[in-house]
Parts: sequence; structure tokens; C-alpha cells
Amino acid sequence: MIRRRKQVSDKGAPKWMVTFSDLMTLILVFFILLFSMSIVDTQKFQALAESFQDRAVFDGFPSLIPSEHPAEDHEVNTDFREMERIPLEDALVSGSDEVEEEELDELLREVNQYLEDHNLSEEISATRDEQGVVLVLQEQMLFDSGEAEILSAGKPFLDKIGTLLGEIRNIVKVEGHTDSLPISTERFPSNWELSGARASSVIRYLVEEAVLSQERFIAIGHGETQPLVPNTSEENLRQNRRVVIVISDPAYDE
Repeated sequence: MIRRRKQVSDKGAPKWMVTFSDLMTLILVFFILLFSMSIVDTQKFQALAESFQDRAVFDGFPSLIPSEHPAEDHEVNTDFREMERIPLEDALVSGSDEVEEEELDELLREVNQYLEDHNLSEEISATRDEQGVVLVLQEQMLFDSGEAEILSAGKPFLDKIGTLLGEIRNIVKVEGHTDSLPISTERFPSNWELSGARASSVIRYLVEEAVLSQERFIAIGHGETQPLVPNTSEENLRQNRRVVIVISDPAYDE
């Protein structure tokens, strides 16, 4: 008599579940990797970027073709790296500053020629220093004593200055200076107000008559705090009463 074997049924999950579980695990690992890659350590990334900037990437991988003059090649590569480290913005600014320097030198020549042609060298001086072109106008040419209204005799020179300023784009500082003699009027309680008002009058004239942008101008009232010479004589007092126009050099950093 032949016995029949009992058919043993498979226990547990179906076989397709194994493949499905592996697939789910791989998908989970994939999303974990994506999440980890989305979080970047800024400091470490910056350090890595700087390390590539300071070193040649291919220094460790020499060419298969030997160089006939390795020393010369090294010098050329070094010079090229130094050139690469020069910021483009600095190069452009340097070129722009050179143009501004030439314009200021030309402006100084034109102003001195104007002063000489109109016999104004005694009342007005023009010099060049680290700030730019500095024009010094004596009080008697622009204002009556203790006043801030521009005289007719000073307007032609201010017109010339306005024409020159219209051809450049430099910042212009106008500084008012007085002597040490006190003033106390309803309009000007002290030399501070007088010096500031005179600087403002010059700027207002240049803006209105030469149609210049008022954003280019800075008005400063120094009062009696910056004398050229000691206030010990009438001649010294006269020298200290002045208006200074500084056409700023763009390369000058205060």
C-alpha cells in the first residue's frame, strides 16, 4: 500500500514580499541620502572653496608629456595664478581713478589759467593735495563783512567753477571759515552760523545757476576753528576769512 505524502503548505509571507521589502528599503535609503545632501555645512563648504582657490587643482597630476623647460613653465604658471587673484573690480576701479586724476590735473590747469587771465590770483588760490583740487576764495571777493549773500564780483568765477563741475562727477565740499572776532546778530548768533551760511550760499548758487545735482555737494561750517594763520593782525584776520571749495579726488579715503 502506497502512502500519500501530505502536502506541506508554505508558512509565512509570500515570496513577492521579499522583493517588495527590498524595494522599500532602497527607496527609504535614497530619500535619506537626499535629505542629508540638502543640509550643507556653510563653514565647511566655504573652507573647501577657499582651499581650491589657494591651490592649483591639477598640481598632483603632472602632464604625461615632459616639458623641455620645467622651470620656465613653473614661472609662467605662478604668474598666471597671481594674475587670477587680482579682483576684476579692483582693476576697473584703478583705471577709473587714473582717469579722474587726469581730469583733476586738467581742472587745476584751467582754474589757474582763469585766475591769471582775470587777475584774481591775489584773491583766489588753487592747489592740488591728497584730497583733490582745493580752491581758496577770500571773503572780500564773495561776501560783505558779516554777511552771507554772494557779491556780484564773485559770481563770474563761481560760474566758471560751475561749468567745470558740470564736466566731471566728483563730490564737492564747500567749507566756510571765519576769523576769531565774535559776531552776534539776529541771523548769525556766532561764527558757526555765519560760516555754514556762506558755504550753503555758494552751493545754492552753483546748483541753481550751473544746474548741478545737489547730491554732489557737502556744506561744512568750521567757524574760527581752523585758521590759516594766528588771528593777531588785520592781515591775518583777512586771510582766515575764506571759503574753501574742495573738488574731491575719488581715490582719497578720509
